[in-house]
Amino acid sequence: MQPARAIALKLTAVTLFVVMSALIKAASAHVPPGEAVFFRSLLALPVIVIWLTLRGELAIGLRTVNPMGHFWRGLVGTSAMGLGFAGLGLLPLPEVTALNYAAPILVVIFAAMFLGEQVRLFRLAAVALGMIGVLIVLSPRLNALSGGTASAREALGAIVVLAGATCAALAQVFVRKLVQTERTPAIVFWFSVTATTLSLVTIPFGWVVPAPREALLLIMAGVLGGLGQICLTSSYRYADASVIAPFDYASMLLALAIGYFVFAEVPTPSMLFGAGLVILAGVLIIWRERQLGLKRDRPRKAMTPQG
Repeated sequence: MQPARAIALKLTAVTLFVVMSALIKAASAHVPPGEAVFFRSLLALPVIVIWLTLRGELAIGLRTVNPMGHFWRGLVGTSAMGLGFAGLGLLPLPEVTALNYAAPILVVIFAAMFLGEQVRLFRLAAVALGMIGVLIVLSPRLNALSGGTASAREALGAIVVLAGATCAALAQVFVRKLVQTERTPAIVFWFSVTATTLSLVTIPFGWVVPAPREALLLIMAGVLGGLGQICLTSSYRYADASVIAPFDYASMLLALAIGYFVFAEVPTPSMLFGAGLVILAGVLIIWRERQLGLKRDRPRKAMTPQG
């Protein structure tokens, strides 16, 4: 284990993904979300193929014993990406980032529903705390639905982003099933292929020929997305997930900085407070997962012959 290296890779991945989101947001005024998904997925593929080739894992990346599992994971993952990209055109970057933090909280619920995982009082309390935080972030936007001051556009954005976070949580549940039979390179490779293919379904809904500036933004987003995926996948080679997972929340600091300096987006106190509750809930869930993992490992170590 090399935790320092793992953390550095995770922070690099987080940075690349936030910058990628900013590039998509900058192009969102004229480029539809489905088209952005296409560029993001297609242009990540060469990066992933080169990475797998250099590691000697290209054959593993192409081999699968569960193609339908990849399809369903790709379907919900592509939906999550498209909804998230749509939300970037409707809401400030920090707010989209905060609402996306609902995904790991929802994973706890979905894992109990679909994978039969036990969820006890501690994690239920953390989930409830996270949901309260999400509602605090959402509340100013959803006022539009009851005649409040927020615009209907912002209300739609909040709903879209939360739907994207729900799909992202479902995608993680599918990944938990896939890792039982599939290697990580295969999961990474086939998701990009599936997302690229599925994004073409959105062509009838109004694709455009991007201007040179927008094309450059989309190309950069695709390359950075591929590099981010590689850094994220590599980080888990050097440390346990519970060690590096909390560093996901560094994305909020980056989103706040980019939102303020690039898009002139000033976060509201309610958004910051709600995001803080969601982050706290996520960290508590990660901590609890680590404690449960340690408890599961003790019997295994006790049964392992020593010396």
